[in-house]
Amino acid sequence: MSSQELPKLSLSKKDWKLRKDITFLNHGSYGACPISILEEQRKWVDLMEEQPVLFFRELNARMRVSREAIGTYLHAKPENICFMTNATYAVNVIAHSLGKYYMEEGDEIVTTDQEYGACKRAWDEHAMARGVKWVEAVMPIPCVSANEMLERLWEKVTRRTKIIFVSHISSPTAIRFPVEEMCKRAREQGIMTFIDGAHAPAQIDLNLETLGADFYTGNFHKWMCTPKGSAFLWVSDKFLKKITPLWVSWGSWIPTLKDSYFLDENEFLGTRDYSPFLTLPFALNWLHSHNWPTVQLRNRTLQLRTTLKLIQTIPGIRSMQKDGKPDGQLFMGVVLLPEGTNTEGMKAWLYDQRQVEVVVHKWLGHPIMRFSVHAHVSEEDCDRLVQTVKEYFTTQHILERPKL
Repeated sequence: MSSQELPKLSLSKKDWKLRKDITFLNHGSYGACPISILEEQRKWVDLMEEQPVLFFRELNARMRVSREAIGTYLHAKPENICFMTNATYAVNVIAHSLGKYYMEEGDEIVTTDQEYGACKRAWDEHAMARGVKWVEAVMPIPCVSANEMLERLWEKVTRRTKIIFVSHISSPTAIRFPVEEMCKRAREQGIMTFIDGAHAPAQIDLNLETLGADFYTGNFHKWMCTPKGSAFLWVSDKFLKKITPLWVSWGSWIPTLKDSYFLDENEFLGTRDYSPFLTLPFALNWLHSHNWPTVQLRNRTLQLRTTLKLIQTIPGIRSMQKDGKPDGQLFMGVVLLPEGTNTEGMKAWLYDQRQVEVVVHKWLGHPIMRFSVHAHVSEEDCDRLVQTVKEYFTTQHILERPKL
């Protein structure tokens, strides 16, 4: 697809509050909320402050509306969806319940070496501290095929494997895992599955009823562009009555709620700001009004084109995929930087000297750059990234000194 064929959008950077002097290519870390969605959130906050008691009296019914809208979007029953502050919190909830009630010393959690550090810490706190083992499958970098990833994961499965925990799209490396086939195979062997889909909603399409996991979590504030602090935990029917909260509030003791034990105990946690969740139906309408399939196609096309430019025009930069073909189904692009790249120095130079915001870090010893494309990112932004990275390696690049 040539630059002339890039799909046109009804959105641009002017629809966000993003600073004009920054080339913002790191939407993936925290998201960015459009002005119209922030205004909708403000309406809910104002309504709460106008009559707080009435607001909380009517809250349960309004949360049901949001849950039903999200259930339709995710192809899931509303009663299986509980709103959470973020995906990391949701991982803590499941790790707490399973570690406390369903796992014992010697049981194993099979995972990969590509998982988000905060989630690993959650399992460490709630399960490994009780003698449960964390078993990592090594995923080679550059990335191998989906089939090889699955086989490498399955090499770690034993009779003590209690649950498999993997990312749908890995945060540090933007690798997409074959979770549907993984869940199918695990189900056949009676192994629980938990998918960390922090980066999935709106970046890729989801059908939670057919995906086959036992637990799934994802953030809305990333690619759906909702207010910070909006995420979800989906639990299959089998476990709905078995997931306990990290801490207790009134929960199911309040007779006016009675939605379900799962929802009452894990969603209604006392006085807090519920506006991010109440804003979700508006945010879904926002997606539809801007023809989201076109936004997805445009973001993926621009990401793929930019990734290929980086690989093809800058010596030493390589594809994250072993076959040299970047994943064209994501909004996030990722490349391997030349060996020895001072990632901290490069990140600082890109931002401090050229006002370009991207992820530059080391993961398992590999220097990596990850950038994000969303509707507020222009072709010019992506071209500037390529030019700036090329400038860095031409004029500023100093290899790290080898450790003695």
